[in-house]
Amino acid sequence: MYDRILVPVDGGATAKHGLDEAVKIAAKLGSTVRVIHVVDDASLTKVADMLTTKIGELLMARAREGEQILADAKRAAQSQGLSVETAMRHCTAGRVCDVIIEEASTWPCDLIVIGTHGHRGAERLLLGSDAEQVLRRASVPVLLVRGSGTDAQPRRAI
Repeated sequence: MYDRILVPVDGGATAKHGLDEAVKIAAKLGSTVRVIHVVDDASLTKVADMLTTKIGELLMARAREGEQILADAKRAAQSQGLSVETAMRHCTAGRVCDVIIEEASTWPCDLIVIGTHGHRGAERLLLGSDAEQVLRRASVPVLLVRGSGTDAQPRRAI
């Protein structure tokens, strides 16, 4: 049914809820999980003129942080005996959701599992929702896993 499950993570508690749910599904079905972290380079380049630190150093720091996020997620999934792949992608233009949708196509998955904060109303309008855009645009089923109300904000965009 779901042989290949794509799970975007950002290091936050909400993404961990999504990963945990994907692990449960994959364990029951014998699925392969691909954990993806998208480094949102575009958000830094938009404000590059205001930064006092070199942009290259910040981009490298975000990439290192992404590597750690992926390693932690892989270890969590492998502890349940799952086959796990990881991928780090960079979003240099557009939105993070565009990168997730592209990954779902190039690594043809059967399901995307993504944690969401479940923002509503003005908060959702102001913050936008990559999870919602993935849900609307994906050509495969998408499972949105809502985090608890006490979850911290993600460290980075997915």
